[in-house]
Amino acid sequence: MFASRKDAGRRLGQYLKERGLTADLVLGLPRGGVVVAAEVAAVVGKPLDALIVRKIGHPLHREFAVGALAEDEVVLLDQSVVGNNPAIRAELGEVIEEEKQRLREYEAAFHKPGTTSLAGKDVFIADDGLATGATTEAAVLSARKQGARRVTVIAPVGSASAVARLRSVADDVIVLFVDPDFDAVGRYYDCFSQTTDAEVVELLKAA
Repeated sequence: MFASRKDAGRRLGQYLKERGLTADLVLGLPRGGVVVAAEVAAVVGKPLDALIVRKIGHPLHREFAVGALAEDEVVLLDQSVVGNNPAIRAELGEVIEEEKQRLREYEAAFHKPGTTSLAGKDVFIADDGLATGATTEAAVLSARKQGARRVTVIAPVGSASAVARLRSVADDVIVLFVDPDFDAVGRYYDCFSQTTDAEVVELLKAA
């Protein structure tokens, strides 16, 4: 579908521009989402920034996400997966505190001094793909908590279930390719290499 995140971002930006869809600010979800957002921002001629999110992994299997964190103290948990075991709950609390610390570190690294307030603004929230939609939902809730007037989620590709989930919390969801048989984000890109923190910082500085 896409040669790279840059290619996907350019095509997504062009899609938005051709339809006259705009926002005051384009927010990318680190790391890969910032690459897409940077291209969108360049095409539509709007400022770029990041909105920091972190996945919350299950204490017994950290790769298995049970929720997400986002700026402004947003914590989103899938209670049906977490369960009521007191020991697991206690360990989960430790995981959340650990991820909150990492989120604060990323905020310090990625946010420019005097970062633009979201209050009263229309924003695009961009990611390189929507698998479950959990981290993006946390981002939407964070943008709303920060006073954004209108929140539109944008992505090159996403699962049908993630798009449906996000439509319930965002004002609009714009995805170039919605796949009911969605597997993994990387399969829709010819090149899907890891984006580094340094690349994100450079993109934000350049913008």
